[in-house]
Amino acid sequence: MACAPGRLVAACLCAQWCSSCREYRATFNRVAAAFPSVRFLWIDVEDEEELVGRVDVDNFPTLLLGTDAGVGFFGPLMPQEEVLARLVRTCADRDRPAGAVHTDVIALLHRVLALQPD
Repeated sequence: MACAPGRLVAACLCAQWCSSCREYRATFNRVAAAFPSVRFLWIDVEDEEELVGRVDVDNFPTLLLGTDAGVGFFGPLMPQEEVLARLVRTCADRDRPAGAVHTDVIALLHRVLALQPD
């Protein structure tokens, strides 16, 4: 089953070799536990090259937040719990997408939304 319509997904784009990402994973999981209505996904950009597609992830961690209505946030972020929680809360409370983003990022969001739950 893919992500339910309107349900916010928070995808952390990372790499196993990145020490910041490895350290950030526990923080990501704590925030996920605090927002049970949001689907949180940890995506290794090297293991999931086909999923990531043409989106270049140069900075880690990079976060993709969105719903079937569009992208709420896409970009690198400070690996701090408060920053992630605030972004998730803001996107969850927003009635519409954030604004214009590159079509490759929109395509990535649609592929992420279609992923089967673990």
